[in-house]
Amino acid sequence: MRLYWRVLKYMREYWVPQAVAYLCMLAINGVLILSPQITRRIIDVGIGKQQMDVLAWMSLALVGLTVLRGAFRFGEGYLSELVSQGIAYRMRNQLYWKLHSLSFSYHDRAQTGQLLSRATSDVERLRELTGRGLLRLVDSIVLLISTTVVLLRMQPTLAVLSLAVMPLVAIIMRRYMAQQQPAFRERQNLMAVMTTRLEQNLLGVSVVRGFAQEPQEIARFAAVNDDIYDISMVTARRSSFTMPFIVLLASIGTVLILWIGGRMVIAGQLTLGALVAFNSYVLQLVNPMRRLGFIVTRLVEAHASAERVFEILDAESEVKNKPGAIELGPIRGEVTFEHVSFQYVGGSKVLDDVSFHVEPGQVVALLGPTGAGKSTITNLIPRFYDVTEGRVLIDGIDVRDVTLESLRRQIGIVLQETQLFGSTVRENITFGRPDATEEEMIAAAKAAAAHDFIMRFPKGYDTEVGERGITLSGGQRQRIAIARALLLNPRILILDDATSSVDTETEQQIQKALEALMEGRTSFIIAQRVSTVRNADLILVVDRGRIVAQGRHEDLIRESGVYADIYYRQLRQEDRVPQMALAGRDG
Repeated sequence: MRLYWRVLKYMREYWVPQAVAYLCMLAINGVLILSPQITRRIIDVGIGKQQMDVLAWMSLALVGLTVLRGAFRFGEGYLSELVSQGIAYRMRNQLYWKLHSLSFSYHDRAQTGQLLSRATSDVERLRELTGRGLLRLVDSIVLLISTTVVLLRMQPTLAVLSLAVMPLVAIIMRRYMAQQQPAFRERQNLMAVMTTRLEQNLLGVSVVRGFAQEPQEIARFAAVNDDIYDISMVTARRSSFTMPFIVLLASIGTVLILWIGGRMVIAGQLTLGALVAFNSYVLQLVNPMRRLGFIVTRLVEAHASAERVFEILDAESEVKNKPGAIELGPIRGEVTFEHVSFQYVGGSKVLDDVSFHVEPGQVVALLGPTGAGKSTITNLIPRFYDVTEGRVLIDGIDVRDVTLESLRRQIGIVLQETQLFGSTVRENITFGRPDATEEEMIAAAKAAAAHDFIMRFPKGYDTEVGERGITLSGGQRQRIAIARALLLNPRILILDDATSSVDTETEQQIQKALEALMEGRTSFIIAQRVSTVRNADLILVVDRGRIVAQGRHEDLIRESGVYADIYYRQLRQEDRVPQMALAGRDG
C-alpha cells in the first residue's frame, strides 16, 4: 500500500477537479439506484393499476434521469482525464529532471531502453491508475454497497441469496492478485529489455548489416519477444478464467432470484414491479464485480510500474551540490590535482595518487595508452565524477565546494564520442549559449574550421543534421562539437581526443585556429598525435592510472624513457609521412 499511497499523493494538486469528478460519479450512482424504483412504480402503478398519468410522468422521469446520467458521465470522464494527464505530465517532468541530475556513474550502469520504458509505458500505467482506474474502483465499491443496502431493505431473504457468492469472489480476487503481480513485473522488465535491444540495433544498424548479423540479431530480439508473449499468455489465461468465473457466480445468483422471486410473486408475497426492480439491482451488482476484476488487473500492473518509476526518482546522485556550496565566480583557470585517486562504483582503481599543477592559460596534453586514465582525469575537473581520494582544485578552490552549474558554465568540453542533437547546425552550435548572436556563432564555426563546409549545405546553418548528426561525416560532427564548446568562451577547455575523427589537413586547420583561441585559456588535450603534444606547455604521461612523467616535449624526450618510447613507437611515424612526401617530390 505504501507505493499506492505515494502515487495518490500526486493527486493532491488536482483535488478540485478530482472532487468534482467524484461528485459526478456519486450522482451517476444515485441515478442507478433511483431508476429501478421508477421502473417498479411504472409496472405496479402505471401498468398494474392502469394509471396513465403515473405511466407518463414516470416514463418522462426515466428519460430525464438518462439525460442527467449522460451529463454527469461526461463531467466524470473529462475531469478524471484532466487529473490523470496532469499527474503523468508532472511525473514525466520529474523523471526527465531526475535523469539529468543523476551522476555519470548512474548512467554508466543503467540501460537506455530500461529508462525509456519507465518514462513512457510505466508512467502511462500510473496515469491510468490515477485517472479512471481509481475512479472506477471507488465507483464499483460505492455501487456495490449502496445496491446491497437497497436489496436488504427491499427483500432480506432474496438479498442474502444474491450476496452469498461475495465471500467466494473476494477469495478468488485475492488469489488472482497474488499470482498476477510478479508476472506483470517480469513482463515490464522484459519490455524494457526489448526496448533496449531495439534501440541498440536501430542505432547500430550499419554495424549489424556490415557484419551480416541480421539473422542473429533478429533471433535475439525474437527470444525476448517470445518470453513476453509467453508471460502475457499466462496472465491472459488467468484473467480469462477468473473474470468469467466471477460473472458466472453472479449470474447464478440472478437465476436463483428469478426462480425464488417468481414463486413469491405467484404466491402474492412480492409484486411484479418489485421483482423486476430487485432483479435490476442484482444485475447492477454484476457490472461492478466485472469492473473490479479489470481494475484489479490494472492495479497489479500499476504496482509493478510504480516500483520501477520510483526506483529512478529515489536514486541518489553520487555527484551533487553539497549543503552550503558557493557560486564559483569568474576563474583564471589554475588547476591542481592533489594526490587524486578514483575508482568507479564496483570497479577497480582507475587513478592512483595523481598530482600535478597547471598555471592559468597553459596547454596541457595527456598522453598514454588506451585505458590509462586520461579521460578520467579530465572528467574529474567538471565533476562528472567525484574523486575517491584527494582533491581537485580550480583557482585554489575544491570543486566540491562550489555549485555544479557555476563550475560547468566555465568549462568547454568536446568529448571523444561526438554527441549532436537531431536538429539544425545552428541549434547544435548554440546549444550551450542559445542567446549567442549570429556573428558569435559564425566566429566559433570559423575557429573550428566548420564554417566553409556548413555554407556548402543548401540551407547553411539551418540544415538538419539528422539523429545524432548521422547525415554528417565524423570530421564534420567533430568540428561542430568544437564550435559548440568554443562558443561558450570557457576559461577551461577540454578536448578529449577532439581531432580523432578528422584527417591530417583538417586537423592542421583546427590546430591553427585553436592556437589563437587557447591563448589565455587553460586547455587540456587528449590525443594520440605528436602534432597535438609537441607544443604543449605541459605533457602528462599517464600509464595504468598514474602520472609516470610530466614536462615539456624537449625535456621528456631526453629524460623520460616512457615518453621517448611512446614518441618513437607511436607518434614519430606521422612525422615521416610528410618527410617522405617531400623527399619524393625533391627526387
